Amino acid sequence: MDLTPYRAFSNELAHASGAFIRPHFGRLNLAVETKSDASPVTLADRGAEALMRGLIAKKFPAHGIIGEELGSDRPDAEFVWVLDPIDGTKAFITGVPLWGTLIALLHHGQPVLGVIHQPVLGQLMVGDGVTTTLNDRPVRGRATPGLADATLLTSDTLNLAKYQDGPACDRLLAQAKLVRTWGDCYGYLLVASGWADVCLDPIMNPWDIAALVPIIRGAGGVITDWHGGSAYPAESTIACTTPALHAAVLAALKS
Repeated sequence: MDLTPYRAFSNELAHASGAFIRPHFGRLNLAVETKSDASPVTLADRGAEALMRGLIAKKFPAHGIIGEELGSDRPDAEFVWVLDPIDGTKAFITGVPLWGTLIALLHHGQPVLGVIHQPVLGQLMVGDGVTTTLNDRPVRGRATPGLADATLLTSDTLNLAKYQDGPACDRLLAQAKLVRTWGDCYGYLLVASGWADVCLDPIMNPWDIAALVPIIRGAGGVITDWHGGSAYPAESTIACTTPALHAAVLAALKS
């Protein structure tokens, strides 16, 4: 399948949403609401998603849409766009640039194209499962020999015990060389571009995951759910730069 027209359009979506979001970042008076799941949301989240949905409806009216903020429209269509306008809203509302816009395209229910856009830092990552680029330059994950040499990222260490086996997670973290919470989508950008080795999240939604799958695979990495199963659809994510490292992470979590 030729993804060229969809790749070009995904770039258009990224730049349009980024232009909308940027003026809201770093504002101390930014209004923040709390959703029913206790997560924060802002005008930037909702406005950026509405903007992207309008562009999709105009360009590809037969395509479906799944969005974090504004729900689903024809989610069973052959082609479906999956949108997370600001992945990492907690970072966004505290002036930390470790967030991004996630855009994915599903074909028959599976991700074939993924985008991570960080408009403040000017970083645009695009993956199609075969190749991944950062600002149009190919990137690959690094070949770290094992957990003892690995930089491991997760969005929130408190969520590990909350949603998965806490003691097993503690054992995993203890084996890594460096553990940091440079998570949300930015952690996966770091893994795909060779700056980190493992990024994992014990609880995820479809709009959190879809774009990551073709990005991590396109950078030569491995991405699955928490138990080594299908990466999408899933409710958790483990992404590693190499199969050996992924196997080591699973072994630590199962031991």
